[in-house]
Amino acid sequence: MAKTYGVGIMGAGNISSAYLRLAPLFKGLEVRAVADIIPEAAKKRAEEFNVRAQTPDEMLKNSEIDVIVNLTIPATHYQVSMDAISAGKHAYSEKPFVLTLKEGKALKKAADSRGLRVGSAPDTFLGGAHQQVRNIIDSKQLGKITSGTTHVMSRGMEHWHPNPNFFFQIGAGPVLDVGPYYVTDLIHLIGPVKRVTAFTGMARKDRLVTAEGPYKGKKIKVGTPTTVHGVLEFHSGAIITIGASWDVFSHGHHNIELYGTEGSVYVPDPNFFGGDVVVTDQSGIKTKVEPWDHPFGKANQTGGDGVPRANYRTAGLADMMQAIEKGRPARCGLDVALHAVDVMTSLLKAGETGKVITLTTICERPAPLKPKDALALLK
Repeated sequence: MAKTYGVGIMGAGNISSAYLRLAPLFKGLEVRAVADIIPEAAKKRAEEFNVRAQTPDEMLKNSEIDVIVNLTIPATHYQVSMDAISAGKHAYSEKPFVLTLKEGKALKKAADSRGLRVGSAPDTFLGGAHQQVRNIIDSKQLGKITSGTTHVMSRGMEHWHPNPNFFFQIGAGPVLDVGPYYVTDLIHLIGPVKRVTAFTGMARKDRLVTAEGPYKGKKIKVGTPTTVHGVLEFHSGAIITIGASWDVFSHGHHNIELYGTEGSVYVPDPNFFGGDVVVTDQSGIKTKVEPWDHPFGKANQTGGDGVPRANYRTAGLADMMQAIEKGRPARCGLDVALHAVDVMTSLLKAGETGKVITLTTICERPAPLKPKDALALLK
């Protein structure tokens, strides 16, 4: 990129360290400040990464900041992004970038009127493994994708997170908290969704916190469904079953399986940039695909389990800023994020009403990020 964009991180929680650590990998990005409503949190994170600590108001008025990365809690994503737009700055949000279609459309209107961009995580679908699956699908190796399954299921967050309450309230739950990775990857791989239906429930009305921290031993009330089983009908004709739950201690389902007229593909966990890709032809024999040489598929850190992983978080932001310069759609742009929110909130609504819901939004599939495109984002 010809220009270096000043980046402000709004929200100094756990996820901020990943953005601060990885942003320097990308062209045209320079993190210049960290802000938080808790001054001590901003100060600690700023000192850790040698950037300026500011209050939220100071960041909004900072002329050296071109784009604000919104890492606040989901309930405040809309207002913080709107504040950034109102201050004349581009906004890039953690997922989900809004909690309702009304909020998303208001944000779009405000950004369009000021000539600004809004983008949103997840950007893991830009990873080497997911882009390789996209290339396999686009090459017609599997024929036409007609159906599939996706499962995101675990026993919940109260076993490891020191303050898990917000995960179980309206605006979170397995669909809105972890679902964006899966729904966005499906949109990237096979296109927009036409209509959905679902059944929802919860195994328990309260959860016992067992993680170390101030809430250990306390019970938290559950305010949103913790098990969702739905069906997505895509404009392409594909029908995908989705299971999302925090009431499951063990299961044997793969993350995403897509079935075509000529074969199938097993897609790795969309919560990560890398992973193994497995395909079959009509014989049904599984074959692990040799990873292609994609920059965002190369391991660059070690996970908590000791396994090397590819992590290129901030790729979506870098792509959005490049898209501004080139006058093209961003791969993690507002239209894709808004459609994903439409899918997820419609699943929850379908669970409440027992209806089949036709979505009111649509988007184009994000452009594939080929190896040369990824290289163009890196320093």
